[in-house]
Amino acid sequence: MTFFVARGLLLVLTLLPRAVCGASQNSGDAADPRQAAIRLEQQGRTEEAEDAWRKLVTTQPTAEAYAHLGLLEARQENYRQALPWYRKALALDPSMPGLEMNLGLALFKAGELKQAIVIFNTLRKTQAPLSPEALRLTTLIGIAQYGLRDYQGAIPNLKQAIATDPENLPFRLLLAESCLAAKHFQCVLDVYHQILALNAESAEADMLAGEALDEMNDKAGATEQFRAAVKANRKEPNVHFGLGYLLWTQNQFEEAAEQFQAELANVPQHVQALTYLADANIKINHPERALPLLQKAIRLAPEMELAHLDLGVVYDDQGHRDQALRELKMAARLSPDDVKVHWKLARLYQAMGRKNEADTEFAKTKSLTKAADDSVTRKLEEARGRAKQAESVNAPR
Repeated sequence: MTFFVARGLLLVLTLLPRAVCGASQNSGDAADPRQAAIRLEQQGRTEEAEDAWRKLVTTQPTAEAYAHLGLLEARQENYRQALPWYRKALALDPSMPGLEMNLGLALFKAGELKQAIVIFNTLRKTQAPLSPEALRLTTLIGIAQYGLRDYQGAIPNLKQAIATDPENLPFRLLLAESCLAAKHFQCVLDVYHQILALNAESAEADMLAGEALDEMNDKAGATEQFRAAVKANRKEPNVHFGLGYLLWTQNQFEEAAEQFQAELANVPQHVQALTYLADANIKINHPERALPLLQKAIRLAPEMELAHLDLGVVYDDQGHRDQALRELKMAARLSPDDVKVHWKLARLYQAMGRKNEADTEFAKTKSLTKAADDSVTRKLEEARGRAKQAESVNAPR
């Protein structure tokens, strides 16, 4: 479930303590360059301290100096820049207290999760099983596995993290998301009830429970959970879209349209909401409402297959067959296994008197047996993925 990764890691990183310097600070003469660098660091004069340590490593390339340079970069959240300094320090003094942990945390926060897990696992083996440090490492490993989408591996580690911090809602949400991605649906529902005991109005938890019920083919239960999520927080991202999509799958198109409109009130450029609102309008015989929505959806996301399919249908109904053919061909390129697209193409070719092409498309509809995945989880994943992509495009550079 890619749409949870960035949010989950960001949420949990705020709960983790910053790295601590494992290098010792031996007493010495105040005029010594090393002592001057330490004093600048203690006074919070980061740039001056960094300059002092950089000058020092040119004449005295010690593990301590490299470790301090790594720490200063990490304190400024320059985690990738911290890595080479920590590695140089570790090469010179592998036994320096705290240094390997600092390297692991820098890797973790730089997104190098596989390498971080290797270090955390190595460190965990040196700790007593239930010691605070071992439990902290277990938590970090679980979060890193979550970030790598190793949900099956993350589950036992996140469960242990929760056992040591039972009131930690973010960890419970990560566990529920991991259980959902690993298709452990009863686990999702169990964690959902635990979350309710801590926060009776958690829209995120309601949505997760709804996704689990939908995956278990309990459409009615899933719909009720999404209604509860809407009630808990009408501004929760994708909450209206999720409910609308569930209603759409149950052919409740008018109410679905209301939910898609509510999502667009929160996020005017929500591509899925635009597309499915248009589709719902087509289903309830309002193609004139659908047309501008579809055109906007395709401008925002030219790869939206359903938008091209529906636009082809609208153009066909309006008698604009060339435009309809263009859109249906695009839909077929984007989703070659969609039976509906080939059926619409066949009917259009037939109406245009292009018998050979119509026969080809009819033959494709007979050979295609791939069923569409209509789960709300998949649609929410697509929606959140698009939202993340839009954020990265619009982020200041």
